[in-house]
Amino acid sequence: MVSTKAILQGISVVAVLAAATLWTSPLFAQDAAGLYKAKCSACHGADGKGDNPMGKKMGVRDFTSPEVQKMSDDELTTLISDGKDKMPSYRKSLKPDQIKDLVGYIRSLAAK
Repeated sequence: MVSTKAILQGISVVAVLAAATLWTSPLFAQDAAGLYKAKCSACHGADGKGDNPMGKKMGVRDFTSPEVQKMSDDELTTLISDGKDKMPSYRKSLKPDQIKDLVGYIRSLAAK
């Protein structure tokens, strides 16, 4: 017969695995597209081109341009983390994994 302790341990393992799966899934509340929309699109636009009124006013870079796309992941990470010119730093408000996800999302904008 299986003990109550063994059943509880099994349930705990399943709960941890389920939580880990949810945390890493795109359904998690702050996926890269949602994070981009919340933190970046006001200035850079939904398509990353920065041709919206705020983007034009701020003089933001076009994320789809060869100039931005040829930047290394480390360079983009530094820009997002530290900010530059009128762009604020996100080092304190975003986790390193979220910044990494944003870099990947910026890369995907060139293909659209």
